[in-house]
Amino acid sequence: MSIAAKAARPERAAAEEDYRLEDHIGFVLRKANQRHLALFSARISDLTPPQFAALARLEEVGETSQNQLGALIAMDAATIKGVIDRLKARGLVELDTHKQDRRRLVVRLTGEGRETLARLRPLAFAITEETLAPLTGRERASLMRLLAKIG
Repeated sequence: MSIAAKAARPERAAAEEDYRLEDHIGFVLRKANQRHLALFSARISDLTPPQFAALARLEEVGETSQNQLGALIAMDAATIKGVIDRLKARGLVELDTHKQDRRRLVVRLTGEGRETLARLRPLAFAITEETLAPLTGRERASLMRLLAKIG
């Protein structure tokens, strides 16, 4: 029985079928994510996906607090701090104190960070295309819509 068929009747599926790892969302998502990460690391070896996400989001929103950036890319405070520290060490972002609230740290792209992002953006588009290559345009749109709904 397919995942879609089981999803349509989960109470019967669980009662009638043996547990099959391939039929569970976490496993399928992990496999898809592993495929995407392998494509990412093959094409963009100088940044991790979280580092790229931080740069891309900073370009979108401009200067923001470290904690806000973490929230915007779905990372907790400890994780985003490590990401920002590594980006800062490479000269891709800079940290400063907030103008009104000196206790808050703000992060912004440097010129080198903007150049790096501009160089890597076409590769990121290609990675997305390759990740989604097995799907039709309609399937891609459905997948993204459904994942956004549960995410």
